[in-house]
Amino acid sequence: MPGISPMEFDILHQTQAIRTELMNVVTDDDLAYKLPGNNVTLGVLCREMGQVEQSYIESFKTLKQSFNYPAVELVLETSVEKLKAWYAWLDADLEAALTALTDEQVQNGMIDRGWQAPVGMQFHIYREALLIFYAKATCYLRGLGKPLPQQMSGWIG
Repeated sequence: MPGISPMEFDILHQTQAIRTELMNVVTDDDLAYKLPGNNVTLGVLCREMGQVEQSYIESFKTLKQSFNYPAVELVLETSVEKLKAWYAWLDADLEAALTALTDEQVQNGMIDRGWQAPVGMQFHIYREALLIFYAKATCYLRGLGKPLPQQMSGWIG
């Protein structure tokens, strides 16, 4: 794979696996759960994470990032199965966008996200966005009284 190293892809896949674990322990009813205060439902949080991933995918394709998310089906906020399918599609699209990058683009390319981020840094910022999402999702799982999945517990706590 040119550009992104096999080790970086391995770390990305391990990081994405936490989301798979999360989706395997929540139910459609859980997606309607809302933490006290001015918080979104778990389903909205999950939908927003998918939209964040879409934004990063486009940034790797166009070298420009926009956080003006395209509309998506609201059923994503209420269906674990729909979220799983969407995440799988997004992950495949992300992998395709990353593998299309050349070594030159990864080493020297810049992504305009309102400020210039090197492509390699953008890759790591996306992984950090996933970790932030998992930290938020941990709060929801605790509020629901659900045990944390093994990898989520080990990585996030």
